[in-house]
Amino acid sequence: MTDLAQRRQQLEDRLTVLDERLHEIGDELESHQSKDWEELATEREGDEVLEQLGLSAQEEIVRIRAALKRMDEGEYGFCTKCGAEISEARLDLLPWTPFCRLCAV
Repeated sequence: MTDLAQRRQQLEDRLTVLDERLHEIGDELESHQSKDWEELATEREGDEVLEQLGLSAQEEIVRIRAALKRMDEGEYGFCTKCGAEISEARLDLLPWTPFCRLCAV
């Protein structure tokens, strides 16, 4: 059984990892200086992948911050849709989830 402090630490650790990833992606996107058209095209394809990774990370950050806010408000672990308690197993897999298994469908 994971207590609230452990869940909070898990979420905060994940935020740190995502923040570092976003900085790395930003640095990589700014580093392309190719003059050759073929290389620029290849770099642009890579940039699109990096941009998508960045968007995914930003979306996850939003979900994590919302979960931390629910913790602060004493609402963490309860479905925001129906109010039911979210199972420990579900929170183990998706610690930021605002929904129980039934409402997530």
